[in-house]
Amino acid sequence: MKRYDAIKEIMKSVTDELIVCNIGFPSRELYDICDRSENFYMIGSMGLVSSIGLGLALSQNKKVIVIDGDGSLLMNLGSIVTVVNQNPQNLTWVLLNNASYGSTGNQDTYAQDTDLLKIAKSAGLNSYDFNEIDLKEVLTSNELSFINFPIEKGNNESAGIIPLSPEEIKKRFMDICL
Repeated sequence: MKRYDAIKEIMKSVTDELIVCNIGFPSRELYDICDRSENFYMIGSMGLVSSIGLGLALSQNKKVIVIDGDGSLLMNLGSIVTVVNQNPQNLTWVLLNNASYGSTGNQDTYAQDTDLLKIAKSAGLNSYDFNEIDLKEVLTSNELSFINFPIEKGNNESAGIIPLSPEEIKKRFMDICL
């Protein structure tokens, strides 16, 4: 399954949850599939989607879903330990794992040889492989969760640039959160 189809699959299980989405093509594809005010599209800050999602989860009771990529997670691997120690029960972290930097040309990441699901489990995260779970059940649970979602390399090139400025994205998202 390609990332575009994986995001479609995630969105089938989403109702009013807040989503913080990784930079580049993941955000562009999410916008293309299901733009809504509850989506925060990262325009920059590679590696920090989990940190932003953690701060958001700690600041309120709404359910927060982080859509991350393996390349970004590897850039901020320490975020796993921070998230576990903060333990927000309203956070689900979905890792779209294609073992590549999808937004910059599909160069290989170390996720090819590094088991990120095993790392998350060993740090204490309730961790699941997408192929072994009921996605809606995990996304709507009241527990801190990590889902490794193995996907194929590749971008949906037809997903255009998001026509919102960073300020517009922030304002409409904050209007939902406050």
